Amino acid sequence: MRRSEKEIKDPKEIDAILQAAQVCRIAMAAGDSPYVVPVNFAVSNHHLYFHCAKSGKKIDLLRKNPSVCFEVDIPGDLRVADTACLCSMKYKSVIGFGEAYFIEGADEKKKALNILMKKYTGRDSCAYADDALDKVCVMGVRIEKMSGKCSG
Repeated sequence: MRRSEKEIKDPKEIDAILQAAQVCRIAMAAGDSPYVVPVNFAVSNHHLYFHCAKSGKKIDLLRKNPSVCFEVDIPGDLRVADTACLCSMKYKSVIGFGEAYFIEGADEKKKALNILMKKYTGRDSCAYADDALDKVCVMGVRIEKMSGKCSG
């Protein structure tokens, strides 16, 4: 990290950002071009979870190449200065890398979806109709490395 004074080294602070952030951006390789999508997500035991439709560009890309980069942030306020180049933004962010995988079994899908529901609704568990589980794709990402950054 170029600006080492902004690096967050405390794993608990990085985890707090992951828990507080509402949107995760997942970057994938689309041939020689990048492809990024925002997703709702949750993190547990060094795995990131999200859900999506069972088909589409994201699914096609991840089947070909499961390597991903992800980013979450908690935006803050703009710090205005008299000189334009001295303006800055307060923020906390986490960038990480990992390998995506498809969660197939109904019980495994329920566990991952419960982690997501706990984050967004506060509920420990939910009921899922079998046909709903069949229609949804649930993804995990084994987090291989990540770093945090804070400004302001």
